[in-house]
Amino acid sequence: MSATRWTASTPLPADIAMVVADMDGTLLDGDGRIPEGFWPLLERMQRAGIEFVPASGRQIFTLRDMFGDAMPSGSFIAENGNLVVANGRTVSVTALPADAVVRMIDLLAGASLPHGHDVGMVICGERSAYINRKDAPFVDECRKYYHRLTFLDDLHGAVSGPDADRILKVAVFDFGDVRVPADRLFAPLRNQYQVVVSGAHWVDIMDAHTDKRRGVVALQEQLGITPAQTMVFGDYLNDLQMLGAGEWSFAMANAYPDLLQEARFIAPANTDHGVLHVIETMLAARERQERPSHAAN
Repeated sequence: MSATRWTASTPLPADIAMVVADMDGTLLDGDGRIPEGFWPLLERMQRAGIEFVPASGRQIFTLRDMFGDAMPSGSFIAENGNLVVANGRTVSVTALPADAVVRMIDLLAGASLPHGHDVGMVICGERSAYINRKDAPFVDECRKYYHRLTFLDDLHGAVSGPDADRILKVAVFDFGDVRVPADRLFAPLRNQYQVVVSGAHWVDIMDAHTDKRRGVVALQEQLGITPAQTMVFGDYLNDLQMLGAGEWSFAMANAYPDLLQEARFIAPANTDHGVLHVIETMLAARERQERPSHAAN
C-alpha cells in the first residue's frame, strides 16, 4: 500500500474522537517546539470532546511539562508505549526484568565501539531516568526528553538496592549514527526484546510486545473509541505500528519511507505544521456539520 497525499479538500470524518500525534518530526516544529497555532486547536478539540494524545518516547514528566495547564488531566502515551495515561490516570505500565537491564548495562560498559561513536545510556524508570555521565553535551540531549533525571555513579543502582525503580525501557544515545552501535552491541537481545531506532541518534530497548500501537489500543479500550474514530500521525520507525491503530493514519511528508508505505495519507511536513493543517480541516468540517443544529436551537 502507498499513502495518498492529503490536501485540504480530502474528505475527513466528522466523528473523530481521538487524535494521536508523535512529537519530534511530527507535531513539533523544526526547532523542536510545539507550534503556537496548536493551542487554539487544542481548545477547540477539547470543546468538541476530542481526546488529543501525545505519543512519544519521552518521559511522562516531560510530556506533562510540555503541555502543562492545557492538559492537566490529559491522556498520554509515554516511553514508546510502556506507560499509558488515560484522563490523568495510569492505565498501563510495562517494565523490563531487572536482570535484563543489568545485562544491557554490562553490554555497553564492556563494548569496544567503532571509531567516531560516543555513546551514553539512559535507564528509563517509572520514577525517574538515570544516567552516569555528567558531561554537558550528553546531559543536554537527555534533558530534552527526560526532565526528571537522576545521576548515578553506577547505573546498576537503578535496578538494585533500596532505591531500585521499575525500568520501562533502556535508551542509548550516540552523537553519531546510532544504528552502527545498536546493530553491533544489542544484536544478542533481539530475540527477546525490541531494539527500536527512535531517531537519528537514539535507540530504545524494551519489551518485545510493547509499542505505541499497544498504547493507542489501550486508550481506545479505556475511552470507548474505535479505530474508525481515531486519527494518528507519525514520522519515524517507532511510529510504524501505531499507524495501524487508526483508520485515519498520516505519515508526515518528512517521514521515514516505511511509514509512507504504511499510512493512509501523507500530511505536510512538520516544518509546514502538517498536523495542525489536518486537525484544522477536520475541526472545520465538524463545526460546519454541527452549525445547523445549533441554529435550530
